[in-house]
Amino acid sequence: MSKDITNEQLFEFMTKMYGEMQEIKENMATKDDLAKTNQSIVRLEDKMDMNHKALYDGYKLTYEKLTMLEEKVNEVDKKVERQDVEIRVIKGAK
Repeated sequence: MSKDITNEQLFEFMTKMYGEMQEIKENMATKDDLAKTNQSIVRLEDKMDMNHKALYDGYKLTYEKLTMLEEKVNEVDKKVERQDVEIRVIKGAK
């Protein structure tokens, strides 16, 4: 009779182990899952690269515009200085 109990316990243990292995199998990533994940990572990297390039282009355009404006301000400043000198000369002549 003790063998029947042992066999029954062994059967229960094996059934429990089989159930746990099935759960583990369901939770394991398959090759398809890994391939999909890799494709998603590649798409994300491409998107980040495009965004990085767009940000760099925006920065470059902003810098160029700022440089152009700075040159114009310097030209206006020089004209104002010349006119200031001319005004002093005209006032001094009177």
